Amino acid sequence: MTVLIAGAGIGGLTAALSLHAAGADAIVVESAREIRPLGVGINLLPHAVRELTELGLGEDLAALGVATAEHVYSDRFGNEIFTEPRGTAQGYRWPQYSVHRGELQMLLLDAVRERLGADAVRSGARLVGFDESGEAGTVRARLLDRETGIVGETTADALIGADGLHSAVRAQLHPDGGPLLWSGIRMWRGTTVAEPFLTGRSMAIVREGDVELVAYPIGGGRINWVCGVRVSEPQPLAEDAGWNRGGLLADVLPYYQDWKLGWLDVPALLAGSGEILEYPMVDREPLPAWGRGRVTLLGDAAHPMYPVGANGGSQAIVDARVLAHELARADDVPTGLARYENARRDATAAVVRANRDMSLAGGQTMRELARITDTYRSATGSDIHVLNTRASLTPC
Repeated sequence: MTVLIAGAGIGGLTAALSLHAAGADAIVVESAREIRPLGVGINLLPHAVRELTELGLGEDLAALGVATAEHVYSDRFGNEIFTEPRGTAQGYRWPQYSVHRGELQMLLLDAVRERLGADAVRSGARLVGFDESGEAGTVRARLLDRETGIVGETTADALIGADGLHSAVRAQLHPDGGPLLWSGIRMWRGTTVAEPFLTGRSMAIVREGDVELVAYPIGGGRINWVCGVRVSEPQPLAEDAGWNRGGLLADVLPYYQDWKLGWLDVPALLAGSGEILEYPMVDREPLPAWGRGRVTLLGDAAHPMYPVGANGGSQAIVDARVLAHELARADDVPTGLARYENARRDATAAVVRANRDMSLAGGQTMRELARITDTYRSATGSDIHVLNTRASLTPC
């Protein structure tokens, strides 16, 4: 069985590794002409770390990132409101890691090329369409070579759309899939070389009204920071939502100029970033179905969600593992893809909705914050006992 994966992001590359472990062949096509370590920080929750560890990447992850020990909620004066242990300190068998997104992507890319071959990932190839009307038992994909401008065709037993927020696979499957939905929150992100704060493995969540800061170390002496400011009521998005659009310090700094935490100099943190990214916090309404026949979706293409709760990348990794698991044990490809969708569609829709609730959460007492985080953990399938005791998705 050969599976064509559109998109060499975290989800697509994990899918390739998982399919290979399950005995299937995978080919990854990526629109970007060069795959480079772009982006800023990302958190991998224990349910994602378990899957990458079972793919043999546990030691690499430990060397790459920081094992987050706690989430510390405070006000803008640095007064602690609530602290929650994370990862192994919380009782999970696996850590929570904070890493640079681009460095994680390169780790996965190197692993794919090492295990599947140097030609397993083809860059500069944009999927522009597909159909299942060709040879029986296959799906035919049309790929644009971005260097030559020539559109060629390739066939595979299955096509996985892991091509992100603006997925071409999703657009063909669901031409009336609805607009991007903006929360009304504008976000800025960056990384700054800075001294560690609190335990050195702490994630800080600081909120004052409609202004929030999240900051955490990602290794290499760097602090990743995320600023979110509510500037509008929720509404459909009337602009592009590119993840790598440049932002300006002058736009974000005024909201945080007077923040004095004591243990973290917020204005200096923002001003010290070499690059700032800006984008609206968006998601989409969950789909009633993802794919059909031999074609399906994965990660942001299937279920874009607000980047709160550190769940976007983690859910894509779990998608990839369940996909390979269900294909490996099914009698045919359509059955395997249908089982995968049935296992993941409602689960990820619950995360989309829980992330919306988290973005609106305004509780500031310890009891309220504890309730919010407990509810979120339950809604997103992060129960400690369930994760620690469920069977492995790795084929025997």
